[in-house]
Amino acid sequence: MLSVKNLTRTYNSAEGELVALDNVSFSVKDGEFVSIIGKSGSGKSTLLSLLGALDTPTSGSIMVDDEDIAKLSLVKQTAYRARKIGFVFQHYNLITNLSALENVMLALEYGGVPAKDRKERAIQLLDEVGVEGGMRLRKPGKLSGGQQQRVSIARALANQPAIILADEPTGNLDSTTGKKIFDLLHKLSRTENTTIIAVTHDLDIAGKTDRTFKLRDGKLQQA
Repeated sequence: MLSVKNLTRTYNSAEGELVALDNVSFSVKDGEFVSIIGKSGSGKSTLLSLLGALDTPTSGSIMVDDEDIAKLSLVKQTAYRARKIGFVFQHYNLITNLSALENVMLALEYGGVPAKDRKERAIQLLDEVGVEGGMRLRKPGKLSGGQQQRVSIARALANQPAIILADEPTGNLDSTTGKKIFDLLHKLSRTENTTIIAVTHDLDIAGKTDRTFKLRDGKLQQA
């Protein structure tokens, strides 16, 4: 269970105080697939950064398994990300000079998986997301956008995360490929009981998640 209460994030700028998130509260059950919609600048990416302990709130709490991650030390926040969180980005963020297989193996190395087990586990993860055979040996530049996003999802699964945070996971994909990626995430939420929180501009996709929230000027409401 993830529970957010009275979450606020402000920044200082030349124009004065900027309120990116304003007293946001919501909760997400284990295995639930939730989407967050909103215009550019509404606070969506800021919210994901806070949930992933990439940023610290000005006030409020983020409870994950009865632990307030907003109050963790930097060392413990790093451990939280490694243990609990998988990130999926719009621009994939794959290492361009490594193959698909090597990208996933590197994530497994960071996750502390023994060297002798990494290749087999990476192949298993890539198979799970539909990257099979010789495709595993291709570098990102030789893969389509949809294939690269599948690799990035396999990489996100390397630490068997309880929560996947996806920032516009279909944003660079055509509608057909985007639907396939959405279906893959939906399957993971059901078969692995993985909580998925996805920022998206695609209202059709958002409408198929368990719940949809809308951010507007830093304030959250259920859509």
